Amino acid sequence: MGLLSGCSEKKSSGNGEYTIGIGQFAQHGSLDNCREGFLEGLKEAGIEEGKNLTIKEDNANADTSVATQIASNYVANKVDLICGIATPMAQSAYGAAKEAGIPVVFTAVTDPVLAELAKEDGTPVGDITGTSDKIPVEQQLDMIRKVLPDAKTIGIMYTTSEVNSEASIKDYEAVAANYGFEIVTGAISTSTDIPLVADDILSKVDCMTNITDNTVVSGLPVILEKAKAKNIPVFGSEVEQVKIGCLAAVGLDYYELGKQTGAIAAKILKGEAKASELKFEIIAEGSFYGNTAVAEQLGITLPKELTDHATEMFDLIEE
Repeated sequence: MGLLSGCSEKKSSGNGEYTIGIGQFAQHGSLDNCREGFLEGLKEAGIEEGKNLTIKEDNANADTSVATQIASNYVANKVDLICGIATPMAQSAYGAAKEAGIPVVFTAVTDPVLAELAKEDGTPVGDITGTSDKIPVEQQLDMIRKVLPDAKTIGIMYTTSEVNSEASIKDYEAVAANYGFEIVTGAISTSTDIPLVADDILSKVDCMTNITDNTVVSGLPVILEKAKAKNIPVFGSEVEQVKIGCLAAVGLDYYELGKQTGAIAAKILKGEAKASELKFEIIAEGSFYGNTAVAEQLGITLPKELTDHATEMFDLIEE
């Protein structure tokens, strides 16, 4: 999806028809699932493309300057609502829309407060609300400890410009010692840094875990290939990462997160509530996902106490 792909003329919202701009920050499975779930959430509320909904849909390809341009174009086209998928896109959308009076609904924003999209009590900073994909960090660490009882160090790669990643790193560092782990971080500025930083961090750790960093997740296949060569497990932050080669994850269902976001957007479009009146929402509990094909490659047996309660298990690695 390129800049301004699929744009069409705006429909009038005065007769129950709506135009929405959907800006997605990067192209990867979890954010794609958010987008599909968002559309399903709208559909379940009676707002459906081809019937009473026109969509302008664009992807910033992990470029913040493109995200800003996308948001500005939505405002210029006077859409009824903007959906910002992932933190940088949500920030760009709100920055462009707040003076125009266009409501923004975000999803896949790890820390809306740190991103300055919500106040400390969860209330909006303006005409903006949505859903957070905050990682269940302690559940993830507990799972990693059960899978790797002797591991001491966990590597995490992150992008310095993504505030969502800074929040996740702080969460991990705050509680890692409680599970007997030390966190080793590797910072990148752009996707071109991934191979070199991955090589460095893999030389220092017993395993790696992913956070909801858009640039890193977009480059995950590179990291997985390098980790496989060193026989080092990589844990995911959601189901799509487990499908493509992460060993396991206690993560969120991004499709369901998207549906939750679509339901919020529908309320706003129908005039049932204002974005400025709605606190952001979260999915409180993570689900366990495991990949037995990856486990076999690594010579690891996933504990029965985890697999017995798995939301989904996979026995192959998707290309």
